Amino acid sequence: MIMTAEITMYPFQEDFVPPIQAFIDKLAAAESLQVTTYPTCTVLVGEYDVIMEVLKESMAWSYRESGRGVFVSKFIPGYQAA
Repeated sequence: MIMTAEITMYPFQEDFVPPIQAFIDKLAAAESLQVTTYPTCTVLVGEYDVIMEVLKESMAWSYRESGRGVFVSKFIPGYQAA
């Protein structure tokens, strides 16, 4: 099933841009996903299972590399954003 997911990351550190960019780069490395960045979020389009696996791995990686943070997400199953 195709899905669109929107995610925003809020790292718990003053220099917040590098961890956000690293997280976006990690998401964009998933060749089977369409990844589009906006000023306040990143949008992923692809198969449900692929998106969920990429998010799981990327969020765990982000915690190991950058420490704690908050992730805010929206999931729209059955929708393919343009």
